[in-house]
Order: sequence, then C-alpha cells, then structure tokens
Amino acid sequence: MSMFKTPEQFASANKATVDSLLSLANTALASAERIAALNLNTARSLMEDSVSGAKALMGAKDVQEAISIQASLAQPNVEKAVAYSRSVYEISAQTQEELSKMVESQFGDFQKTVAGLLDQAAKSAPAGSDVAVAAVKSAIAAANSAFDNMNKAAKQVAEIAEANVAAATNATVKAVSATTAASKKK
Repeated sequence: MSMFKTPEQFASANKATVDSLLSLANTALASAERIAALNLNTARSLMEDSVSGAKALMGAKDVQEAISIQASLAQPNVEKAVAYSRSVYEISAQTQEELSKMVESQFGDFQKTVAGLLDQAAKSAPAGSDVAVAAVKSAIAAANSAFDNMNKAAKQVAEIAEANVAAATNATVKAVSATTAASKKK
C-alpha cells in the first residue's frame, strides 16, 4: 500500500509541507522583527531620557534639588521598564498563540490523513485483521485525547502566566510610585 497513488498527490503533499514551513518561518520572522523594533525604540527612548535627565541634574542648584530630580526620574524609568517587559511578553504570547494554532491545524490535517490511510488499509486488510485495525484506531483516539488535554493545559498555564505578569507589573508600578512619593516628602 502506497501513501500516494499519483505523483500529483505527492507533489500536493510536498507543497503543503513547504507552505506550512514558510508560514512558521514568516511568523517567527515577524515576531523577531517586532522585538527588534521594540528594542530599537526602547534604546532610542532610553538615550533621550538619559540626556534630558543628565541636563536636569546639571541644572540643579543644590544637592537637595538634585536628589529630588533623581527621585522624579526613577518612576518613569521603572514604568518604561515594566512597559517594555509587558510588550516583550505580549509579542511572545501572540507568537506562541499563532504557532499553536498552526500546529493544531497541522495536527488536524495529520489526523484526517491517518484516518483515511487506516480506512484504506482496513478495506484491503486480510480477514481477521479487524482486531489490529481497531487497536490502531484506539491508539490514535488516545493520542488525540492526550493532545487535546495537553493543549488545554498549555492554554491554562498561559492564562495563569499572563495574570501573574499583569499582577507583578501592577505591584511594581505601585511600589515605585509609593517609594517616589515618600522620597518627595523628605
């Protein structure tokens, strides 16, 4: 029994594989491009902020004013660091979601192909092999169930991680705000 009955089927399968690989590569490259743009914009902003902060500190009339200026610069820097981290996380999460959808789609297509091949094999199998075919079908069903459970668990972990990242960033911003407010009162 051959998986492909005609050269066209073989060519079609190869084209589908190449298209899938190109799609995965494009998704990965788009993610890398977004991270590179974020890094470039963050570096530019950091340099501009450093220059303006240095100018402000040089313009301080005394040590107390310099300390006050430095304290006022801390909160925006922490907020920007938190925003940067959040952006990196969002890009990573979106990329992971896109890749996950592609894998799910490919797995679905694979399941259909295997089911079709198994049906073909069952039709041409010798008498008495129905037990073996049933065992293979049962194994495939178990693998599908395991894949579905793994996929659900991965989504739950991603949701929990997203909630934890949001809570941690909010706590960090609040803590820095409180520290900055307390240092300004001194």
